[in-house]
Amino acid sequence: MKTHPGRRTRVLVATTATAGMVLLAACTSTDDGGGGSTTAGGVELVKAGQLTTCTHLPYPPFQSEIDGEVQGFDVALIDLVADDLGVKQQILDTPFENFKTGAFLNSGECDLAAAGMTITDERKKNVDFSDPYFNATQAVLVAKDSGVGSLADVKSENVELGAQAQTTGEDYVKGEGFDPVSFESSDAVLNGLRTGQVKAVVIDYPVVQGWLKDEANGDAFTVAEQIDTGEQYGFTVKKGNKALQDAVNKALADAKADGTYEKLYEQWIGPYDESAASPAAS
Repeated sequence: MKTHPGRRTRVLVATTATAGMVLLAACTSTDDGGGGSTTAGGVELVKAGQLTTCTHLPYPPFQSEIDGEVQGFDVALIDLVADDLGVKQQILDTPFENFKTGAFLNSGECDLAAAGMTITDERKKNVDFSDPYFNATQAVLVAKDSGVGSLADVKSENVELGAQAQTTGEDYVKGEGFDPVSFESSDAVLNGLRTGQVKAVVIDYPVVQGWLKDEANGDAFTVAEQIDTGEQYGFTVKKGNKALQDAVNKALADAKADGTYEKLYEQWIGPYDESAASPAAS
């Protein structure tokens, strides 16, 4: 990828350690034994010399392990924040449910969370969100020979439906009267469809886009319906951490202004869609 003036790029390389729970970026600074530090930008970090990001793997195309490296759209965007702060990014893989409560932010294990997370009023009670950086729709994904053409068909034909636990997709279908099979991760949801555990799934459309790029998946499965639920993704910081919130918002604004955002979008999501990529600040 070409770089833009004033914008440094860095390849985030990760290796798995401690039973796959901690993923450390290569070339991160040596741990000084603990304690936060203030960067040149006035941002207090939980560990000196690094921006510690909580995420939940896998969630392609936003974050996943590819050839032993943690990569994705969220990873690349937060890497820009770390660049601006003059530090390196470290990624900590954590359970998704902690993002709703801000537990790992409050405990000082992470500076921010990046997990393709929808901004909701409920979550705002526990964390502070960045400006929205992506408009997301839900997709109903089915086998091509299923005969299902919509979520209404799923209900009328009593089709077994799956969704990822603790997500807005699961909340949405429950609100529509479904009792979906809950899966722990997006990969598990899609595998449940592939193996016939369920006959349809509701999941974020960008995830489906990436999954259908695989020729075998694209040949066998299709999007029956897209559902616009008005969702916007945001990164989160601990309540009251305005300095880091501002740093994230500045990096996002700069990336959109200098073309970096568009290039990363095309690299990880697909053809640039300005309506999805440029949501207004909430």
